[in-house]
Order: sequence, then C-alpha cells, then structure tokens
Amino acid sequence: MNEQQILLAFGGVGLAALACQWLAWRLKLPAILFLLITGILVGPVMGWFDPQTMFGPLLMPLVSLAVALILFEGSLTLHLSEWREIGSVVHRLVTIGALATWVVIAVATHWLLDFDWQLAILFGSLTLVTGPTVIVPMLRVVRPNASIANILRWEGIVIDPIGALLAVVVYSFIIASAEGHGLKHSLLTFGGVILCGSLFGILGGWALGVLIRRQWLPEYLHNLASLAAVLGIFIAANQTMHESGLLAVTLMGMWLANMKGVDVRHILHFKENLSVLLISGLFILLAARLDLDAMIGLGPYVLLLLLVIQFIARPLNVMLSTLGSNLNWRERALLSWIAPRGIVAAAVSAIFAIRLHEAGHAGALLLVPLTFAVIIGTVVLQSATARPLARLLKVAEPAPSGFLIVGANGPARTLGKSLQQLGSRVLLTDSSWENIRAARMEGLPTYFGNPASQHADAHLDLVGFGHLLALSPSGELNTLASMRFRHDFGHKRIFSLASGQESRRTDKHRASDEYRGQLLGSQPLTYTKLASLLGQGAELYTTHLTDGFGWDDYQALHGERATLLFARDTSGWVHVLTPERLLKPSPGWTLVALIQPEAQAD
Repeated sequence: MNEQQILLAFGGVGLAALACQWLAWRLKLPAILFLLITGILVGPVMGWFDPQTMFGPLLMPLVSLAVALILFEGSLTLHLSEWREIGSVVHRLVTIGALATWVVIAVATHWLLDFDWQLAILFGSLTLVTGPTVIVPMLRVVRPNASIANILRWEGIVIDPIGALLAVVVYSFIIASAEGHGLKHSLLTFGGVILCGSLFGILGGWALGVLIRRQWLPEYLHNLASLAAVLGIFIAANQTMHESGLLAVTLMGMWLANMKGVDVRHILHFKENLSVLLISGLFILLAARLDLDAMIGLGPYVLLLLLVIQFIARPLNVMLSTLGSNLNWRERALLSWIAPRGIVAAAVSAIFAIRLHEAGHAGALLLVPLTFAVIIGTVVLQSATARPLARLLKVAEPAPSGFLIVGANGPARTLGKSLQQLGSRVLLTDSSWENIRAARMEGLPTYFGNPASQHADAHLDLVGFGHLLALSPSGELNTLASMRFRHDFGHKRIFSLASGQESRRTDKHRASDEYRGQLLGSQPLTYTKLASLLGQGAELYTTHLTDGFGWDDYQALHGERATLLFARDTSGWVHVLTPERLLKPSPGWTLVALIQPEAQAD
C-alpha cells in the first residue's frame, strides 16, 4: 500500500469507529456488535481493507500494546474496598469457576469439533475470559444492581490476564511437547510469568505512584507519564519473561489505584477515552482479518458449542462460585447469563494461531474463526436479552432520573419535596447538621457531608441519580460540586443557583458558566432571590395540564408571576427549566412553578 492508501485506511477506520460508537449509543446496544459487523464487511466481505497488508509485521505488536493499555485502564477501577465486599465470589469466579469453564469448553470443543486435545485445551483457556471491553459497555446498557455490576466488572478485568497466562502455559506446553519435555517446561513458564509479572507490575505501580504523590511531575504530564510507564513495563516484562506483560500492567494499575495519597481520577478519565479509541480500532482490525470461509467450514456444531458455553459452562461457573454467598437466586441467574467474550480472546487467539501454524501444528488457524464465532454469538445473544432479563428478574437499577441536591437549606428542602411529589428520587447533601436534621424531619433522604469530599467519593451512592441541583448559598460550593459531578451526569444535567454575591461580580471574577452548570428556572434566580420570594409568601404550585386547561390558559392565569422550575412529561421524565430552555407543554404534562402573590409581583 502506498502512503495515500494508508492515510485513507486510517481515516476510514476512525470514521467507521465513530459511527459504530454513535449507533451503539443511539440504539442502547454494545458497540462491539457494530464494530464486528463493520470489520467483517470492509475486510473479508468487500475486500476494501486488509490489516495484514497495511501493517505487516507491526500488526501483532500493536495489538499487544493496545490490549495492555486496555487492561491497565480497567485495573485502575479496582479498589480493595470493593474486593472486601465481593471478594469471595470474584475469587471463586476466576479460580474454581474458571477451571470448570475451561474443562467444559475444552471437552466440548474436542468432542463436537474434533479438535485434538492440545488445541481444545488451548481454545478453552482463550475463551474462558470475558473482559472489560465488552463487560463495561454491556453494564452501561443493562444497568444491573451494584452487587452484580461490581462482580462482573472485577471478574472481567481479573480474568483477562489469568486467561492469557493459562493460554501462554498451554501454548508453551504444545511447543515443548514436540521436544519431549512439555510438563517441566510448562511449569517453569507458569512460575516465571507469575514472578516476573508481579515484580514488574508492583514496582512500576509503586514508582509511578511515588512520582505523582510527591509532585515530582507537573499534573499536565501525569497522563503522558502513565502511558509511557504502561508501555515500558509491558515491554520490559515481556522481554524478561515472554507473555508476562499483561499480568504486569494489570497489577500495576491495581497497585496505583489503591495507593494512599494518589489521585488517579484524571489519569482514569484520559485512559477511558483512549480505551474507547483502541477498542474501536482493534475490533475493526481483527474482524477485517477474519476468514469467513473457515468459520462457515466449522459447520453447525459451532452452534452446539455456543449452547454448551451459554447454558452449561457459565451456569456451572456461577453455581460453584456463589455457594454460601448473600446473592439471591435472581442475582445468580443474571450472573449466569452475562459472560461475553471480548478483545483479549480475539487478540491472543490471533497471536497464538499464527505462531502454532508457523510451528507446523495442523488446524491452528481454525482457532481464530472459532474464537470470533464465540465472541459474536455470546455478544449478540446477551446484548439482545440481558437488559430485558435484568428487568424481568428485578435486579436492574432504576433509570438515572433522580436529583442529587447540594444543600439542605429551606429552599432546597422545598424543591426536594416538590420533586418527590413528581415521583423523582432526591438526595440532599449538606455539611450543616441543623439543615440535615430538618431535612430528615421532613422525610427527605440526606447525606451529611461535603459532596465533593473524599468520603463522598467512597460512600455517596449515586445509583438512580442523573441530575445535580446546586442550591447552596455558597456559590463556590455550587461551582465545585458542578465540576465534581460533571463527568457523572454531563453538563446538560447540572443546574445551579448563583449566590447573590456572585451575581454582582463581573465576568472577570465570576466562575465560568461551563463550570457552574445551567441556571435553574425559566427566569434567572439567585439563592438570595429564591429565599426572599419564599419568605415573602411565594409558593411552589404543581399544576396538571388537561385538554380543558392547557399551556395557553396556564400562561394567561399566572403570567409573569410564575417562574417554571420543573415539568414532567407524559412518559414520566422530569425536565428542568432554564432561561434558555423553552418548552411548550401539552395536555398530560405536570408543571412545578414558583408563583408569587399578585401584590408581591406588583
């Protein structure tokens, strides 16, 4: 390929990845579905894109480095506080349960597809992994309760290096068997990978954590330093002990995430964005290399293998792993259903298939199409059914429509009660015990503390909450809370009241609108003005529009006396009104407005 064709290929992959991610967002399905379809279409179906021709010998090293970065990003979310709560289940899932899955898949592959035992055992180790690349997007769509989500997330990240390690050991055994010392060589490989990966990972995580904690690096270099450290540790570990790099980068991320005095949130945000890019590109690249004729040539027994994986291997894994746990049968049923295979299985199978084929092992190239068949089958089936199943089993989180309210003062309590009457969940936060006590006396859920504190990061439960109302009299606290929860809720769902003092400041001294969120109310309101109006007799009125009393009638009755705050549509969704947001409610809507008495308005 010439330079122009390579540039066009890069641009095309980028555009295709963006389109797939957008389509997945719109349709509420995992992006891997569309990425795989795109890769297959542009690769083996239409022949427009050949990754092997484009990258040549660089393809597999690039895939390996991308997988290392993905595993590191996932391991940054693993906190030991969660492990203490669900550790026994996850520990069994990645040990006893993984062993059971491995055995079931290996036996089924041998008997159904007539693979020899060596390749069947290798395939079993490749496909026992789930992985964050498919688990995390699926969790965003399915939204199971916190217990199930944490278990699946931990399992997906921890099982990836374990599965890769097992695949390395089996691969070493296959290669060494031809030389007559397979068992001894495999045991030495296993011990060497564990020792080398642990040593490099822990030392790398500790060193990077010290650099960050002691501020030896400016903050704008933290992301670059972490990226360089991950690539360096991965390469160094692999150079010292072949295939120990995945374990090293996973342990490095876990060590860094749990190191005292080290804040990795800004690194995690950068790595999350990078992972989306890498995952999107990798799935298209690997799917474009797929041999469709070889996949079709596997015959109908592939479907039987998928049924064994879905209905025997996974349920057996979960049954063994949850014995004696506090999980109820509904939670165990959903855990038994969700176990999609992802990028690590695809990448490692491609690497080992090529190496075994070059070593003269017959049938090794069938590992790739068979692995992709399992990936496609598990992802398609589980993506289409997991969310309805979670709802049927009543283990799905509520839609994130609740309101986190910063402040438990009088105006905040008044708005909180109005939102409760609309059917929305509310949670009021405040550092004033008097305000918290008054809110609790009025039946409002509360969190006593600063919502932007480290304690809140660990203990503030945001399940079901999708909006922020910053109603504190302190403009600085409102701005801080808006910045803190912007990543969780998005800028369009953050609303605040400016303090009276801040409203009198010039643009030079006032916090940017980007950081404060949108102003609450159809007419501009400051905290001082809201509190004053309520103190002078203004009240919050809830009005249901009908065919006989519509929006025009409502405006004619109240006019300028009404400041609209909230509107619930016919589907039950609550909209927050701002000076820039113009709505025309229809019959069936419910409006909440602050209405001044006529004399006060005059």
